[in-house]
Amino acid sequence: MLDLDAFMSAGYVKIETAAPRSVADEARALLWRRLGLSPDDPDGWSAPVRWTSDITGQGPFGDLIRSPDLATALDAVCGRAGWVPRGSLGNIPVRFPVSPPDDDRGWHVDANTPLPDGTWTVSGRPHTVLLLTLLSEVSVTDAPTRIRVGSHHDVARVLGPDHLELAEMGRLVDEASAGRAVVHATGEPGDMYLVHPFTVHAADEHRGSTPRFMAQAPVMLTSPLTPTSSSPLARVWENR
Repeated sequence: MLDLDAFMSAGYVKIETAAPRSVADEARALLWRRLGLSPDDPDGWSAPVRWTSDITGQGPFGDLIRSPDLATALDAVCGRAGWVPRGSLGNIPVRFPVSPPDDDRGWHVDANTPLPDGTWTVSGRPHTVLLLTLLSEVSVTDAPTRIRVGSHHDVARVLGPDHLELAEMGRLVDEASAGRAVVHATGEPGDMYLVHPFTVHAADEHRGSTPRFMAQAPVMLTSPLTPTSSSPLARVWENR
């Protein structure tokens, strides 16, 4: 049973073994082949980050995104009928132990508000929550996503209905949440993290030896989140 109070205090929850490890291992093996690389040939790891994706939701990817434990967590966090089931696992950045790292590790919240032209921006009226799915073992040295604990409360204070450019958003939410403690999204293949749309997070440099596979996907809400929403996510505006 998900502890909703703990989620609303921290801004994230870890769903351990949301899917069997064997399913995540199978998905990772498919991604190695899709990248044209091998876990046994480090000489081929020439870039610090390679992007791939699951766009079909078939095979092990479908088993992951349709996890019953994930659905239970989403019901608790977003409210029943408050979220839209995804058809695929989404974008998958693979981080390699290659120096220098990419300059893509700034503190931010994800683009969460669609525009009429089909692009996305950031606002204080988000349409999504963030799902992180671990497809490999991730320790503190394996480029885990960094999360500022409780930072969603800070972001709720500084973001409003107006759309922001991503650069402006990054500066704003970084400054607002700079004093927060940091945790790392570590775990085993098949673990997932459900993250409040206002929780500030960032990539990290790979300091280990084993490439890190992790999917990151927005889960659409059935209606935008506002201070008057009935969704449990809206509790972030309480006592701010």
